[in-house]
Order: sequence, then C-alpha cells, then structure tokens
Amino acid sequence: MWGTINAGMGHPKFPTTRMSSPELISRPSNSHPADGSRASGAASTNLVANDFVPRRFLRGGHLQTIAGNFIRRSNGLPEAEERVFEIQPGGEIEPGVRLLCHCHWQPEPQSKLTLLIVHGLEGSSRSRYVIGTGSRAWRQGWNVVRMNIRGCGGTEHLSSTLYHSGLSQDVEHLVAAMIASGLQRITLVGFSMGGNQVLRAAGRWGMAAPPQVVAVAAISPSCDLALSSDRLHRRDNRLYEWWFVQALRRSFRRKADLWPGKFDTALLERVRSVRDFDEHITARYMGFCGADDYYDKASSMHVLDRIAIPALVIHADDDPFIVISEASRRKLEANPKITFLNTLRGGHCAFLAAPSRDGSDDGHWAERKIIEFFAQVEGSPASPASLF
Repeated sequence: MWGTINAGMGHPKFPTTRMSSPELISRPSNSHPADGSRASGAASTNLVANDFVPRRFLRGGHLQTIAGNFIRRSNGLPEAEERVFEIQPGGEIEPGVRLLCHCHWQPEPQSKLTLLIVHGLEGSSRSRYVIGTGSRAWRQGWNVVRMNIRGCGGTEHLSSTLYHSGLSQDVEHLVAAMIASGLQRITLVGFSMGGNQVLRAAGRWGMAAPPQVVAVAAISPSCDLALSSDRLHRRDNRLYEWWFVQALRRSFRRKADLWPGKFDTALLERVRSVRDFDEHITARYMGFCGADDYYDKASSMHVLDRIAIPALVIHADDDPFIVISEASRRKLEANPKITFLNTLRGGHCAFLAAPSRDGSDDGHWAERKIIEFFAQVEGSPASPASLF
C-alpha cells in the first residue's frame, strides 16, 4: 500500500477499504425561485433560496464563464497536508490507481464535518473554484479535502491509466477510506465533470449510501455527456473547445512520456475536438467501444432518480456548453431528495453576483449556496464568516 505523505499526528489515518452502509435517512429540500429562475425538489423544508442575480455588466453566459475563470479570490485555507491514496484494485478499479489529495484538518477533525471537493475537466485541487469553496468551508469550521481526479493536477505519474468523466468509483473508494479513518460526517461537491462523478456516485449508492455521507452537491454538472460534447463543438464555443483540446493533448503527451510503450501519441493526429479525443483515446484506453458508448455509460443521467441523500444541483440555462436533457431535468425535478436550482444566467461554474458593499460576500453565489445547503442539512446555519 502506498503510504500517506506528511501524515500529521492526530489527523485521520486512511486505510483504503471499501465500505457499504444502510440507507441514510435525510430531510427533503426545496428553494424559492428568483429572477425568473426555477427551483424544484419536493419539499417540507426550504433550505436554500434560488436568488441569483448576475453581476452588473456580466449578464451573458460567455461573460460569466470567462470572468469566473479569471477573477481572483482570496485563499483562506491553511497549509495543506498532502496525502496519496492507493485505491484497492478489483471490480471497476484497475491496479495501481493512486490519488493525491490536499487536506486541511480542523482541531479534533473526526468530530467535524468534512467537505470533499472534486474539480472539473483538466482542473485540479488548485482550481480557483476549489480554493474558493474550500476557504468558505474552512471558515465554517469544517475539514476540507481537495481531491485531484486520477492523473490530474500533475499526478500523471501516480496512475498508469487515464481519467474520464465516469470515474465515480474513485470518489466512492476515497469516501470509504475517509469513513474508515473515523470521519463521521462527510459532504461532497463536484464541479462540471466532478459534478457528474459526484452525482453518479450518489446514484450508484442509492438507498445503500453510507450513513456518514450527509449530502452532496454538483455545480454545472455534465450529466448528459453526449449532448454537452456536441454543444461544445458549436462554432460559438470553439474557443472553449480549443482550450480543452490543447490541455488534453498536453496531458496525454505527459502521460505517454511517463509510461513508455503504453500510449500511442500518434493518435493525437486524429484529434480536432473533444469528441475526437474521446473516440480515439479515452474509449481506446479505458475500455469503451467509442465515444458514444463512453458518453452513455459515464453519464450520471441514468442514476439521478436513485439518489437517496440530500443533493443540491445548480445549473444555468446560459451555460455555454453544459446541456441538461429533458429526461435528466425530469429526474432532477421529481426526486424529493434533490434541490435543483436552475437559473436563467450564471454561465459555467461561474454564477458571479455583485459583491456585498460591506465586504461580507465576494459575489461567488454558487459557492455560497453550497455552504448554505450543507449547513442547513447539518442543522447548523452558515456562519457569516463563511459567506465571503
């Protein structure tokens, strides 16, 4: 077993065991729509309000998305403890899978809520939305674990396999390790691709979700991979696709250099789009028959109706490239465990509202809603310090 790095005394120790537990009994949730947006979820309790109003001059989806990617935010996290987890092979897990996480522990961490954050495509544990969300959670008094998806964040050397949007089993095994360490209350949030993984994990758990998992959240989740891949290829989204393709090409070349003889970089000559990459590389090396087979099997849309723990899903209608199908939308709206905040505006993983005049909130609305939702499910309202 690959040991942990810089494991501090008194911090949780993480064996890599898989755990299964009975159904979590949870409270249903709902929210109030605002500014023409929609909110759903069968409801005896209104946990979070759908009150997003875009920042002045940032009303369009492209403006929100681009500004959200570049606007800096403060990092309120203390120095991280780096830990490498070896995921035990078997079933859907290939041998030699190791994940790097950056962990921030409160005093007496096992008595505190722990937030596990999962980033998006070609992101990492250092992505700005990860740091922003983690900083809010830390100020709330929670432990924070920033996960690098398999092979991301400069960790291509830790696993011989590639990553893809459907690797919810990595998330499930990491949660099992956290539970085995003694952590009693765990929440998960994923962004974009990470949102798909988190929702897929929750749906696969279904009624057998570990009782230690309090709730989950997904921001701009790629629930319907085929539709989103096609939307990304539209002419008005070519800038985003060019960025993703270049990043994927660089990552694949680094992987090939680190694992000689395992990956054929000549395949990149066929790659002009994200779908091309998934057709010729992801599918080839991760056991799918092609891009369509991968998109179908990896999409969380198939299990949204099985989610049995409180879940928050936030999606903007003007997201440039993430599409939620009508079938997925019906599942999100019908599941009483899911609070679905569907805003008219907000772009992709952005949701930039106006900062408060007194400086108590920096305007990152979705990140604030995550903390509000988890705090309400926990029965402990978000502290003012966690909202900016």
